[in-house]
Amino acid sequence: MKINPETYHSYPLDVAGLHRDLPICKVNDSLYIAAFVIFGDVELTVACASELIKKLPPHDILITAESKGIPLVYEMARQLGDGKYLIARKGAKLYMKEPHSIEVQSITTARKQTLFIDRNDADSMRGKRVVIVDDVISTGESLFAVEKLVKEAGGIVAGKMAILAEGDAVYREDIIYLNHIPLFTPEA
Repeated sequence: MKINPETYHSYPLDVAGLHRDLPICKVNDSLYIAAFVIFGDVELTVACASELIKKLPPHDILITAESKGIPLVYEMARQLGDGKYLIARKGAKLYMKEPHSIEVQSITTARKQTLFIDRNDADSMRGKRVVIVDDVISTGESLFAVEKLVKEAGGIVAGKMAILAEGDAVYREDIIYLNHIPLFTPEA
């Protein structure tokens, strides 16, 4: 979608029965995004978790990549009464025994990152139906990295879910989402 960044400062979004105006943020000279941040927005997190649960495929455990998906996956697990959810961390932690890792490059990250999961968490996915949860899916790189971690651990990817599909992700048939947002390019 073409915009004039000098005059177009927010994008109106309705999701899970709530309205938010998302700030337009510059990624680089040719790309702007509508920044969707659920951190600190309890009302939005609870509502989106509730709506995603309605679309949730049969599963044994939920997983997300650190960090914006954490409040969402927590709230989904809480509402479902699940006793556990998993997080693919951005760094190896001292408590991790034999961590699995994979590199990822997302649209909102300036450099490549590595995601890690502890051996115990990997073992808990073996043979289990795992649903990957995220706040926004755009390029799908983070999603792909978590999917690879799940498969390497012997888990079965039962679904991939997000609150929003961004840009071309709206055309993907392998993800479940609540709404979509465009990517923006500056007017010539």
